[in-house]
Amino acid sequence: MPRFMTFVRVEENAIDMADADPGFEERMGALFEEITKAGVMLDTAGLRPTAEATRITWSDGRLSLTDGPFTETKEVVGGYALMQCKDRAEALEWSKRFLAAHPPHWTVGLEVREVEEQPGD
Repeated sequence: MPRFMTFVRVEENAIDMADADPGFEERMGALFEEITKAGVMLDTAGLRPTAEATRITWSDGRLSLTDGPFTETKEVVGGYALMQCKDRAEALEWSKRFLAAHPPHWTVGLEVREVEEQPGD
């Protein structure tokens, strides 16, 4: 079965967990329980703020390191999930349900990409 990586895209300073509605954590917990019991979720986590990150770039045969925060970046990857689904349609369905569990006044996006399998996998 194919695996899909989803990247949670957010405006890092625009979402405050204290601003979530009272049922948010319960909805998210129920969804994570369901997706785990279905055998779809392989791994998931939120990511630490970009203020604690370092970007490493290879250009013209040289490495450069830039410590966060990255002020020029508006939208960042705030988390990820690795899912094993029967097809892309199933991955998109779980992803839509994940987004719909969020408070309506938040702006959250997902990038869903199939993992390229190596020969012999």
